[in-house]
Amino acid sequence: MVTVIATFTVKEEHEDEALSILKGVVEASHGEEGCLLYTLHKATNKPQTYSIVEKWRSQDDLHAHFGQPHMQPMTQAVDMLAEPPRILFCEPVSVGDESKGQL
Repeated sequence: MVTVIATFTVKEEHEDEALSILKGVVEASHGEEGCLLYTLHKATNKPQTYSIVEKWRSQDDLHAHFGQPHMQPMTQAVDMLAEPPRILFCEPVSVGDESKGQL
């Protein structure tokens, strides 16, 4: 499994448009083969900042995700960002109660 944490801070004047793009990507991604989790979160301590937390069955599924047509708006939205996105590709580290220590 592969976990991705992607964080985006958008320019204030583009927040509504960027949020619309993010919601569309999340909704479409839910239907993809191998998508186990795809959630959108808004930061409460940093304005105009959103994170997408994803969990994929395999690296191949994640790779296929990047080529989907519904991902195209993400590349077009780069000018809406206030700073470069932060994208982390992660693997779980088992700690404590397995039911609470993993996504």
